[in-house]
Amino acid sequence: MTLTFEVDPTVGPALRDGVLSLWADVSNAGGAVGFVPPVTPDEIRPALLKHLVAMDRGGTRLLVGRDEDGEVAATAFFTFNTHPLMTHWVWLYTVMVHPRHQGKGYGSDLMAAVEHTARTAEGFEAIEAIRLTCRGGTGVDRFYARSGYKEVGRVPDAIRVAPGDDRDDIIMLLPLN
Repeated sequence: MTLTFEVDPTVGPALRDGVLSLWADVSNAGGAVGFVPPVTPDEIRPALLKHLVAMDRGGTRLLVGRDEDGEVAATAFFTFNTHPLMTHWVWLYTVMVHPRHQGKGYGSDLMAAVEHTARTAEGFEAIEAIRLTCRGGTGVDRFYARSGYKEVGRVPDAIRVAPGDDRDDIIMLLPLN
């Protein structure tokens, strides 16, 4: 089994609720996607709305992966730079695979789809690299490295997960040329 990927899907209630549910489930399983468990979809909703507004304005694009049942199982949001000296690369945010699919290779499938999208999708023609940040202490940096990303920077203790639990903010880059 594999995921089916779509760039810029039509956002309606089912997709919105599917992303909210995915985001909450990933967060509550310990995924480093901007929240600390326990968290509810209602607490995540403002963050998703920011992504959706940016999508509506054309500055962010969504890649969604659906499982064999058509359920939202993976996401990644591309955000284009507005600074004129940085329009040749994009940010990648909210990279998630549902916990029920862990161990199936879907994370690697998602990262391959991210790279394919950045290389081939309309609107990405001038993009030369993908940049992301990840939370230290989770091991996810090793996952991204297996997908070709290189660590290009690290800010020690920049992420405070809880009092006394500070993590590095790791900056990673995938050149596309």
